[in-house]
Amino acid sequence: MGFRPLHDRVVVRRLEEDEKTAGGIIIPDTAKEKPSEGEIVSVGDGARDESGKVQPLDVKAGDKVLFGKWSGTEVKIDGEDLLIMKESDILGVIEGKKGKK
Repeated sequence: MGFRPLHDRVVVRRLEEDEKTAGGIIIPDTAKEKPSEGEIVSVGDGARDESGKVQPLDVKAGDKVLFGKWSGTEVKIDGEDLLIMKESDILGVIEGKKGKK
């Protein structure tokens, strides 16, 4: 089954954070905050302006993004936990490779 969001909505997969601190302490799931970083899985066609013209979205599938802590609606699609949110809920796109220190 496929899923395509409508209009200016996007489907986001949360990116998991490290389960250990820099000192090697393992953080249990109950103490971890939900990550606010994710990868775009699917995007809608775009929102319509006042004249009815479709304005394409600035993000595309595969983009790594930051979003607000309480953004989006949690859904389960094909057994995977995903978020559906409006493009305006996305704070920014992470560009380049993210290196671990």
